[in-house]
Amino acid sequence: MRVFNERGYEGTSMEVLAQRLGITKSAIYYHVSGKDELLRLSVDRALDALFAVVEEEASTTGRAIDRLEHVVRRSIEVLVAELPFVTLLLRVRGNTRVERQALARRREFDLVVSDLVEQAEAEGSIRPDVDPALTTRLLFGMVNSIIEWYRPSRGLRAEQVADAVTKIAFDGLRTGSRKPA
Repeated sequence: MRVFNERGYEGTSMEVLAQRLGITKSAIYYHVSGKDELLRLSVDRALDALFAVVEEEASTTGRAIDRLEHVVRRSIEVLVAELPFVTLLLRVRGNTRVERQALARRREFDLVVSDLVEQAEAEGSIRPDVDPALTTRLLFGMVNSIIEWYRPSRGLRAEQVADAVTKIAFDGLRTGSRKPA
């Protein structure tokens, strides 16, 4: 999947994939029907992992704010563990049937998270003056941006990234009381 991420899906031929893998094209076709199936398997791997997060007990029971924080934290862990697959997922644009299906599943995931944000607002755990859909976009914009800069070789663990994001998102950046402007 690194090849898709480096060259783009459209810019990657089966010939390029075979060369990168050091095998023949026929060896690839023995296992998959083509490039579309490779893309589907890759984005499904990322999406299945994300949907597994929202089905975890900590994502389904308790206060909405705690469930939301759990989903954010675990989504970061999935992103780090499945970095090439999540990167590919976040770069699909809907140019093929497989990409459109992946985008539809991403929207389903976004709706689950947006619903959690709405529940947290209703329970009084988060600010009511910011639209829940915007809150969701901003929150997951921060999470999804990790694909652009995170490199496992730099020694930063998923837990450290998740700690930083959840602290900033759920506790804010300020220390102490807020001073009037």
